Amino acid sequence: MPIPLAVTKFNKRYLNRVMIRLAGKGWFVDLEHVGRRSGTVYHVPLMAFRDGDTMTIALIYGPEVDWLKNLRAAGRCRMRYRDSLLELGAPRVLAAEVGLSRTPAPARAILAGPGNVRDFIELPVLSERVRPARRR
Repeated sequence: MPIPLAVTKFNKRYLNRVMIRLAGKGWFVDLEHVGRRSGTVYHVPLMAFRDGDTMTIALIYGPEVDWLKNLRAAGRCRMRYRDSLLELGAPRVLAAEVGLSRTPAPARAILAGPGNVRDFIELPVLSERVRPARRR
């Protein structure tokens, strides 16, 4: 069962500000998308898993999240993944078994076990640009 959508209000306001700082490390990414009504650019921290020219995302809140609606409307997005900036195409729904098979074992144990996540999407990588290292 996905996490209730009501939790997203708290996460958008508080947790996402912390989680976005993890983007680029391990499985954490920064998904950049444009609001379908506002035209505003948004950043959402997520966990994504790369399999060749495809990024797989577990929909831990289910398929009715705003960022996914925006992706479907726009047909594309950008993602900061490790040291790269990816241009991604339109999302496609994956069967739970396929989505889980693309996730590393530690994440799969959480998603399939206590998380009981059954919704996954894949995003095709259209282009990739290596980001220059940030100065400290």
